[in-house]
Amino acid sequence: MQKEITERIPLLNEEGNLTCPGFARKLLATYKSPETFWERFKTKQWDYYYVGNNHFGLCLTIDDNGYMGLDSVSFLDFDNKWEITKSPMQVMTLGKKDLPTTSEVGDLKSYGTSYNITFRNDGKTRILEGFMNDFDKKEPIIFNVTLTDFPEESMVIMTPFDKPKHYYYNQKINCMKAEGKVTIGEREYIFNKEDSYGTLDWGRGIWTYENTWYWSSLSTTVDGEPFGFNLGYGFGDTSAASENMLFYKGKAHKLDQVKFNIPQIDGKDDFMSPWIFTSNDERLHLDFLPIIDRAACTNALVILSDQHQVFGHFNGYCILDDGTRITLNNAVGFAEKVHNKW
Repeated sequence: MQKEITERIPLLNEEGNLTCPGFARKLLATYKSPETFWERFKTKQWDYYYVGNNHFGLCLTIDDNGYMGLDSVSFLDFDNKWEITKSPMQVMTLGKKDLPTTSEVGDLKSYGTSYNITFRNDGKTRILEGFMNDFDKKEPIIFNVTLTDFPEESMVIMTPFDKPKHYYYNQKINCMKAEGKVTIGEREYIFNKEDSYGTLDWGRGIWTYENTWYWSSLSTTVDGEPFGFNLGYGFGDTSAASENMLFYKGKAHKLDQVKFNIPQIDGKDDFMSPWIFTSNDERLHLDFLPIIDRAACTNALVILSDQHQVFGHFNGYCILDDGTRITLNNAVGFAEKVHNKW
């Protein structure tokens, strides 16, 4: 049974635990910025945007994990199978990046000596703009993308961990129409509303030290209408709800449990071989053919982050709540496995 929250509630009770674990279709729980030093040191907050089509994609992150922060810019060329990622880090940010307490409205900016990343959101339009010098062989990347047509419903989940005062509050907004331009040196990449979409991963919470998550996301057009999905699992107590949803014409359709079947060689994940996605309610079966593995591994004593965000083609079917069958044919999305000690 999936617990759905349908009215506005405070996110946490007086003890610092979730008032009501479960899922929602809108950002209904009220989040407050961390106040005490312990909260600011432990709380992880990020806004991550992915903008893409079937040919290229842009990833942007502003992240404040309390004891450290990270800003990241990635560009991916699916036709030519290459990607570049640059991720400057900071120490003891302690909430100073001032990430908004809601995804509905608010601006966010982070910068260093050689880059600037700005997210502007007035509630109707999101503008993602900035630059990073020495991005590709000393050539800068410059980006300016506008996201519009926000869907009525999205994936929101409130997940507790098996430790008091530890939780994850997350929203994924799929299928925002994208328009804009990225330049790398003299090369130009144009996002058009007809075939390009933006996705937001808005995360706030206090995590346990070691965890592994699986996440997959897609936004595309099927028969002239926006279609997407958010699939994931792997951390926390998800007995109240999973984060698995389909999105069609702005409405969310809830799935139960989904399994990422990653092939293995000699007991190790083989990320670049075909994957299979299945659901226990038989409402999803997808083949995933990888194009690029955006892999990164950081191992610094007590901190470990082993990330594989794999972009590729999805083929198969998804079934909406009313039984409508959606067929995917070579739509580009991503699927990831991340292991953290943080």
